[in-house]
Amino acid sequence: MTIVYAAILGLVQGVAEFLPISSSGHLALLENILGGSGLLELDDSALFNIMLHLATLVAVVAAYWRDIAAMFVELGAMGGDLVHGRGLAVRERPARKMIYMLIVATLPLFIIVPFNDAIESLNEIPWFIGAALILTGTLLYIADRLPKGEKNVKTMTVVDALVIGLAQGLATIPGLSRSGTTIAAGMGRGLKRSFAVRFSFLMSLLSVAGAVILQVLDVIGEGVDTALLPAYGVGMLVAGVTGYLSIRLLQAIVRKGRFGGFAYYCWFVGVVSILVWFRLGA
Repeated sequence: MTIVYAAILGLVQGVAEFLPISSSGHLALLENILGGSGLLELDDSALFNIMLHLATLVAVVAAYWRDIAAMFVELGAMGGDLVHGRGLAVRERPARKMIYMLIVATLPLFIIVPFNDAIESLNEIPWFIGAALILTGTLLYIADRLPKGEKNVKTMTVVDALVIGLAQGLATIPGLSRSGTTIAAGMGRGLKRSFAVRFSFLMSLLSVAGAVILQVLDVIGEGVDTALLPAYGVGMLVAGVTGYLSIRLLQAIVRKGRFGGFAYYCWFVGVVSILVWFRLGA
């Protein structure tokens, strides 16, 4: 893998991980269509994949460090309350309730774990990824036309968190955008748009961290090709910077109004990827 290719993959990861257009779908399409046609030589490195995801974690921390700091402080206070028998008291403390809701929303991912191998195999089926991108666009289009919700961390319920968590579990399917699917689910449950975006990105901290841990366990013992580290570092830097900018861009779009324009992009890429794949396969 060259530095240029690593930068391309980092750019795709950073932009598509947070904008509702599916990073896994775009990376898989790059590997299958461009790589398969000989237009681009891509290296399927588990270590590089881990580094890209770590970069996106850093981007979320940089964008939401105040929320994250407040939750860390609240974790200590919550432990003290539990030790002294005062209970969770989540209703009175927004940061504490946010922790509780994020944990609840992460639970549905455990249902997906037994199906990881089957889901990974879908990365090799570009027409399926294209169809999933079309579905992502449809979800965004519908969500964008729902009445604006008013729920925030104080008023959201456990059911809201579970529904958003189930959406996140489904979004492990390549082509279904994690951010798009979870934001759409949040809007469908009546969350305020800006809060739906915030909750989705904070929820990614737990899910992506868990995925990284599982990947690290898989690659332990495989060794590291030190010659590729400069390229990996560039890819990681590009993913982190573009990821942070993508978060800020989506926040600005949501503040100004609709973000359903991403639906048209997903439809376009989905249809084109299907047509290109069948043309190459013909």
